[in-house]
Amino acid sequence: MTDATGDQTALKVLVYSDDSNTRAQVILALGRRPHPDLPPLEYVEVATEPVVIQNMDAGGVALAILDGEAVPAGGLGIAKQLKDEIFDCPPVLVLTGRPQDAWLATWSRAEAAVPHPLDPIQLAETVVALLRAHATATT
Repeated sequence: MTDATGDQTALKVLVYSDDSNTRAQVILALGRRPHPDLPPLEYVEVATEPVVIQNMDAGGVALAILDGEAVPAGGLGIAKQLKDEIFDCPPVLVLTGRPQDAWLATWSRAEAAVPHPLDPIQLAETVVALLRAHATATT
């Protein structure tokens, strides 16, 4: 993915949580470029469900990372809504409260789940895999 000047176009990653610390942990764990084969990442931090929907409807998001523990609207329910309502929805990663909640991620139709507390290596590996799969599907 390159722009007119030959530079790699940043991939837009939406990070949703009502907790600014959770959003910061995700962004810190991934950094600007989680893998040299991928373009840099551009983050859109979101704290409320309506803004998630607005950003996703607008398009251009390569990956949505949704906090399943967010209140009042949890990321699992939002993930299901996005998958039900947005044609060709980009991949969704949900942050679950614990590893045993992975079945909820399946219900939500999210492509992947990472449990709290966040493991930066697991998060980065999961995000890289999702972004690669998305890039392959869109080319």
